[in-house]
Amino acid sequence: MTDASRVVRLCHLYPAQMNIYADRGNIAVLRSRLEWRGLALEVVEAGVADDISPGAHDLYYLGGGQDRDQALVADDMARTKGAALRSAVEDGAAMLAVCGGYQLAGRGYVGVDGSAMPGIGVLEAETVAGDTRLIGDVLISATLGDDTREVAGFENHAGRTHLGAGATPLGTVLAGHGNDGASGTEGVVRLRAIGTYLHGPLLPGNPWVADTLLGWALAHRTGTEPALEPLDDSLEHAARSVARGRALGERSERLIGRRA
Repeated sequence: MTDASRVVRLCHLYPAQMNIYADRGNIAVLRSRLEWRGLALEVVEAGVADDISPGAHDLYYLGGGQDRDQALVADDMARTKGAALRSAVEDGAAMLAVCGGYQLAGRGYVGVDGSAMPGIGVLEAETVAGDTRLIGDVLISATLGDDTREVAGFENHAGRTHLGAGATPLGTVLAGHGNDGASGTEGVVRLRAIGTYLHGPLLPGNPWVADTLLGWALAHRTGTEPALEPLDDSLEHAARSVARGRALGERSERLIGRRA
């Protein structure tokens, strides 16, 4: 690869507003996993009123935010960045949208009072507010490409996200609530874009997801998805094992409570 092709260009969307769940930890993981392989991450931040160019970045990241910040971001993103982001994903760029970012990357969000936040339509999903929050550890069986693995995380959301007809969920819920607490699905995948409620942050304990995103981003950069050099992920797997145990333990307690 040429020197330019050894750099993944990441656009961090609204870092000042959408960063309440340790979301910068996901970017730190992406940077480290590239550097350990002799590659690099170039991060550009795009905030309120900033335009973006569809071909300028290989990977887009959008985290979660407070309700008031999410409303501000929703309006700005629809006006200044929506078309460019749709074009970028259609052209093969990768995206990770987490929690509130997941909601805004879909078709939109309707609050309990009927107020609506616009989405940008990158993902085939719509969200409506519920009257309770869905909180706790989550374990899913996730599929990306031809590979299926367990992915663990934490969720804290009032939104109930419903996938569009034919949409592909990120995974099946093994423990926890997922998209809406009823469908048994969590997240959604479209092209190289992932939307999910799993944070905590997501990527430190799920290196497979991180490397999938990096492979997609490098494919956008170079035209060919590389075979990434394996890393020693023993600590990451241990962290996921702890999260997995918590999620399954919580599920067992809920089931016992229901039967009592």
